[in-house]
Amino acid sequence: MLPGGPRPFLVKSAAAKTAEAAAFRTDEVVPQSGIYRVRHSSHRVPHEVTLLRDEYFPRCAKCDTAVMFELVRAVPDESETAISPRICLYELPVLEDDEPREDETPAAS
Repeated sequence: MLPGGPRPFLVKSAAAKTAEAAAFRTDEVVPQSGIYRVRHSSHRVPHEVTLLRDEYFPRCAKCDTAVMFELVRAVPDESETAISPRICLYELPVLEDDEPREDETPAAS
């Protein structure tokens, strides 16, 4: 490398950035309003919810506290005042797609 020339630098991949993201749990205080990715213990694929600062991370109606939250996109503080009315999410609902249908259960032989 030449003296005074450009220095090499490391660019982190998206996967590396995701691995560094802070994970939050049910009943912790939401530190920043925004969109959070929700990961359930086993019954559902990850999905996203919008949560507001100073509320609590909700529990799941099916797996209770076995959920993790990761901030995907923060909302600037100025935008928070424009949210009206303020709706709080206390529990993540179990959706019909989460429950096995009768026609999906294996038949007894």
